[in-house]
Amino acid sequence: MRRLTAICLVAIMSVALHGVSVRAADAPAQKVVIYFQEWSAAFDDSALATITKAADFAKAHPRLPIHVAGFADPTGSKQANILMSELRAQVVVDQLVQDGVPAGSIGQVGRGSMQFALTSQESRRVEISVGGR
Repeated sequence: MRRLTAICLVAIMSVALHGVSVRAADAPAQKVVIYFQEWSAAFDDSALATITKAADFAKAHPRLPIHVAGFADPTGSKQANILMSELRAQVVVDQLVQDGVPAGSIGQVGRGSMQFALTSQESRRVEISVGGR
């Protein structure tokens, strides 16, 4: 019995020291999408409200990973699309940070036109995932 208690205590202390959540599988997740105009990284008030909602969710669940992925439509060169998708992701990350999300907790990537959606408009987007990918 003492051995089992000691093993459980070591496991609990390890979780506490390493910041591992025992119930990570039960954690909530949220994914939102912001759309952009062609060759633009500016977002409107509606997109700002969506980003703020994601920031509030991230702050309420600080242990969940945050991932921001930018995309572009297939017009233009591959390099131009990568740069545009990176710029879109960066402006969203900047807004998340302005809304109080710690910059170090956000991963970001620009994917260019790799994942072309059904329409060009749907492809010009940034996806914010909090607690999932």
